[in-house]
Amino acid sequence: MKSYTCIVEGTVTGGQFQSWVLKAAQLHNLKGWVRNVGDKKAEVLIQGDAEAYATFRERLKTESPVPDLTKVSCSSMDYDKVHEHFEIRG
Repeated sequence: MKSYTCIVEGTVTGGQFQSWVLKAAQLHNLKGWVRNVGDKKAEVLIQGDAEAYATFRERLKTESPVPDLTKVSCSSMDYDKVHEHFEIRG
């Protein structure tokens, strides 16, 4: 399945980032997950409509609650698992 991954760099812990991503993904009917991968990085896996992903990606860059957002890097990838919903992972 065509999937997209984004790495978000900035203070993603201790705030509302993961819950914001969950709500934004659900709003756009996207599936996948979000998880922290370090003190200042989070990874987001997205599956769904390409147009909805593009809108979500722009919101991630401009509206996410990361006060010191330094970088959002996104790319497409082939992923062998199909997710049924969006979830927060550790």
